[in-house]
Amino acid sequence: MIEIVNLRKSFDGKIVLRSVNLKVYDGEKLVIIGRSGCGKSVLLKNILNLMQPDEGYILVDDVPIKMVGQKDLFLLRKQFGFLFQGAALFDSMTVAENIALPLVEHTTMSQKEIARKVAEKLEMVGLPGIEKLKPSELSGGMKKRVGLARAIIMDPKYVLYDEPTTGLDPIMAASIDHLINELNDRLNVTSIIVTHDMQSVDRIADRVVMLHMGKIIFEGNLNDLHTTDNPIVSQFVNGKLDGPIQPKPVKY
Repeated sequence: MIEIVNLRKSFDGKIVLRSVNLKVYDGEKLVIIGRSGCGKSVLLKNILNLMQPDEGYILVDDVPIKMVGQKDLFLLRKQFGFLFQGAALFDSMTVAENIALPLVEHTTMSQKEIARKVAEKLEMVGLPGIEKLKPSELSGGMKKRVGLARAIIMDPKYVLYDEPTTGLDPIMAASIDHLINELNDRLNVTSIIVTHDMQSVDRIADRVVMLHMGKIIFEGNLNDLHTTDNPIVSQFVNGKLDGPIQPKPVKY
C-alpha cells in the first residue's frame, strides 16, 4: 500500500500541493482527476521520489521514501513502472532497445534473456514482432503501448500512468484503457492513473480522487462521482462552466 501523509509542495512560492492525504490500496486502479495545473503530475513525481516534498511524507509498503538511502531508494523504485504522457521513447533506439533499457542498466541478464522478456512484454501490449522498428515508424497509440511495455519490463508492483490517452483518437483511447484493465489483473499490479478523459475514468476506475487547487476535494467510486453534489466536481465531470465565456471582440 502507498500512503501519502500531509504532503505539501511549492515552486517559487506558489503552493501546488496543500497537505494532501491519500491511501492507495493494493490491486486497485486509482484515478486522479483535476484541471490542468492542480498538481496531479507533481503528486506522481513525489510518489516516485523524482521530487522531494516540502512537508509531509510518503510510505510505500510502510517504508518512508525520504528515509531510505540511495541503494534502498533504487530498490524501491524498481517496484514502480511509469508511463510518461508522451511515451518518452528514445528516437535513436529501436523498440527493443527502448524497452530493454532498464534491464540492460540494472540487471545481469544475458542478451537472449533480455530479448525473450522484451518479446513477452510486446505480446502483452498487443504489439508482437515490432522489435526492430524505430519510434518514428510508430503511430501515437503504438508509442504508448511500447512505453507501457517498458514500464512493465521490470515486473513492477505499481504502475503509474500520466495522461495515458492524451492525443489519441477515441478508438485507440478505449484500447489503451482496456489494456490498463487487462494488465492490472494479469500482472496483479496496483495502478495510479492521472487523466482528464472522463470516458477513460468510467472505463477503468475502481476509485477516483479529484485534486482542486492542490487539495483533494473528492474521493469515492464511480457512482459517488456521478451523483456528487459538490459543484466543482460536478462541473468537471460534466464539462460545464461556471458561467458563459465572454467572446473577445473581433478586430478587422
